[in-house]
Amino acid sequence: MRKLIQIVRKYPFSVLCITLIWILSLTPFFPETPFDNVEFIDKWTHLVMYGGTCIVIWIEYLRKHTVIHKGKLFLFAWLAPILMSGIIELLQEYCTTTRSGEWLDLVANSTGVTLAALLGMLLAYFKVFNKNPRHDTLR
Repeated sequence: MRKLIQIVRKYPFSVLCITLIWILSLTPFFPETPFDNVEFIDKWTHLVMYGGTCIVIWIEYLRKHTVIHKGKLFLFAWLAPILMSGIIELLQEYCTTTRSGEWLDLVANSTGVTLAALLGMLLAYFKVFNKNPRHDTLR
Protein backbone atom coordinates (compact mmCIF):
# COMPACT_ATOMS: atom_id res chain seq x y z
CA MET A 1 0.00 0.00 0.00
CA ARG A 2 2.89 2.34 0.77
CA LYS A 3 4.36 1.78 -2.67
CA LEU A 4 1.03 2.71 -4.28
CA ILE A 5 0.85 5.92 -2.25
CA GLN A 6 4.42 6.76 -3.27
CA ILE A 7 3.56 6.23 -6.93
CA VAL A 8 0.48 8.47 -6.68
CA ARG A 9 2.50 11.19 -4.95
CA LYS A 10 5.37 10.96 -7.41
CA TYR A 11 3.27 10.69 -10.58
CA PRO A 12 -0.16 12.22 -9.81
CA PHE A 13 -1.03 13.33 -13.34
CA SER A 14 0.03 10.02 -14.86
CA VAL A 15 -2.13 8.10 -12.39
CA LEU A 16 -5.03 10.47 -13.11
CA CYS A 17 -4.70 10.00 -16.88
CA ILE A 18 -4.49 6.21 -16.57
CA THR A 19 -7.53 6.16 -14.28
CA LEU A 20 -9.48 8.32 -16.75
CA ILE A 21 -8.60 5.97 -19.61
CA TRP A 22 -9.94 2.98 -17.64
CA ILE A 23 -13.14 4.84 -16.72
CA LEU A 24 -13.78 6.18 -20.21
CA SER A 25 -12.96 2.85 -21.83
CA LEU A 26 -15.38 0.86 -19.73
CA THR A 27 -18.20 3.41 -19.41
CA PRO A 28 -21.24 2.32 -21.40
CA PHE A 29 -22.68 5.77 -22.07
CA PHE A 30 -21.28 8.37 -24.44
CA PRO A 31 -23.24 11.46 -25.46
CA GLU A 32 -23.41 12.48 -29.09
CA THR A 33 -21.05 15.25 -30.16
CA PRO A 34 -20.69 17.41 -33.27
CA PHE A 35 -17.51 15.45 -34.05
CA ASP A 36 -19.36 12.16 -34.50
CA ASN A 37 -19.41 12.76 -38.28
CA VAL A 38 -15.62 13.17 -38.50
CA GLU A 39 -14.10 10.13 -40.17
CA PHE A 40 -12.00 7.99 -37.80
CA ILE A 41 -12.70 10.35 -34.87
CA ASP A 42 -12.67 7.32 -32.57
CA LYS A 43 -9.17 6.35 -33.71
CA TRP A 44 -7.88 9.92 -33.39
CA THR A 45 -9.33 10.03 -29.87
CA HIS A 46 -7.48 6.84 -28.95
CA LEU A 47 -4.22 8.16 -30.41
CA VAL A 48 -4.47 11.44 -28.50
CA MET A 49 -5.63 9.80 -25.26
CA TYR A 50 -2.78 7.31 -25.11
CA GLY A 51 -0.19 9.66 -26.58
CA GLY A 52 -1.14 12.39 -24.11
CA THR A 53 -1.04 10.01 -21.18
CA CYS A 54 2.36 8.66 -22.15
CA ILE A 55 3.89 12.08 -22.67
CA VAL A 56 2.64 12.98 -19.17
CA ILE A 57 4.38 9.83 -17.88
CA TRP A 58 7.61 10.87 -19.62
CA ILE A 59 7.46 14.45 -18.33
CA GLU A 60 6.75 13.40 -14.75
CA TYR A 61 9.51 10.80 -14.88
CA LEU A 62 12.06 13.26 -16.28
CA ARG A 63 11.13 15.87 -13.66
CA LYS A 64 11.46 13.43 -10.74
CA HIS A 65 14.64 11.58 -11.73
CA THR A 66 18.19 12.77 -12.21
CA VAL A 67 19.33 9.45 -13.69
CA ILE A 68 17.34 8.13 -16.63
CA HIS A 69 16.73 4.36 -16.56
CA LYS A 70 15.98 3.32 -20.13
CA GLY A 71 14.61 -0.06 -19.05
CA LYS A 72 12.08 1.49 -16.66
CA LEU A 73 10.97 3.98 -19.28
CA PHE A 74 10.63 1.23 -21.88
CA LEU A 75 8.54 -0.82 -19.47
CA PHE A 76 6.33 1.85 -17.90
CA ALA A 77 6.10 4.49 -20.65
CA TRP A 78 5.85 2.22 -23.70
CA LEU A 79 5.20 -1.48 -23.07
CA ALA A 80 2.81 -1.21 -20.10
CA PRO A 81 0.44 1.28 -21.81
CA ILE A 82 0.28 -0.92 -24.92
CA LEU A 83 -0.43 -4.01 -22.80
CA MET A 84 -3.04 -2.04 -20.83
CA SER A 85 -4.63 -1.03 -24.12
CA GLY A 86 -4.84 -4.65 -25.22
CA ILE A 87 -6.37 -5.70 -21.90
CA ILE A 88 -8.96 -2.93 -22.12
CA GLU A 89 -9.88 -3.94 -25.67
CA LEU A 90 -10.33 -7.56 -24.54
CA LEU A 91 -12.43 -6.45 -21.57
CA GLN A 92 -14.60 -4.32 -23.85
CA GLU A 93 -15.15 -7.25 -26.19
CA TYR A 94 -15.78 -10.02 -23.67
CA CYS A 95 -16.91 -8.35 -20.43
CA THR A 96 -19.23 -5.54 -21.54
CA THR A 97 -22.45 -5.55 -23.51
CA THR A 98 -22.27 -1.96 -24.71
CA ARG A 99 -18.65 -1.77 -25.91
CA SER A 100 -16.65 -3.73 -28.44
CA GLY A 101 -12.94 -4.37 -28.71
CA GLU A 102 -11.28 -3.43 -31.99
CA TRP A 103 -7.86 -4.17 -33.40
CA LEU A 104 -7.70 -0.71 -34.96
CA ASP A 105 -8.21 0.84 -31.51
CA LEU A 106 -5.19 -1.11 -30.30
CA VAL A 107 -3.21 0.12 -33.32
CA ALA A 108 -4.25 3.73 -32.65
CA ASN A 109 -3.36 3.40 -28.97
CA SER A 110 0.03 1.87 -29.80
CA THR A 111 0.71 4.62 -32.33
CA GLY A 112 -0.04 7.29 -29.72
CA VAL A 113 2.22 5.56 -27.19
CA THR A 114 5.04 5.25 -29.72
CA LEU A 115 4.79 8.88 -30.82
CA ALA A 116 4.85 9.95 -27.17
CA ALA A 117 7.92 7.74 -26.60
CA LEU A 118 9.72 9.42 -29.50
CA LEU A 119 8.87 12.84 -28.10
CA GLY A 120 9.86 11.66 -24.61
CA MET A 121 13.23 10.45 -25.89
CA LEU A 122 13.77 13.85 -27.44
CA LEU A 123 12.90 15.54 -24.13
CA ALA A 124 15.26 13.16 -22.30
CA TYR A 125 18.04 13.95 -24.76
CA PHE A 126 17.61 17.68 -24.20
CA LYS A 127 17.50 17.20 -20.43
CA VAL A 128 20.79 15.29 -20.48
CA PHE A 129 22.27 17.64 -23.08
CA ASN A 130 21.39 20.77 -21.08
CA LYS A 131 23.01 19.35 -17.94
CA ASN A 132 26.28 18.81 -19.78
CA PRO A 133 28.36 21.99 -19.40
CA ARG A 134 30.43 21.20 -22.50
CA HIS A 135 28.66 22.25 -25.67
CA ASP A 136 31.80 22.58 -27.78
CA THR A 137 30.44 20.36 -30.53
CA LEU A 138 27.66 22.81 -31.42
CA ARG A 139 29.84 25.78 -32.28
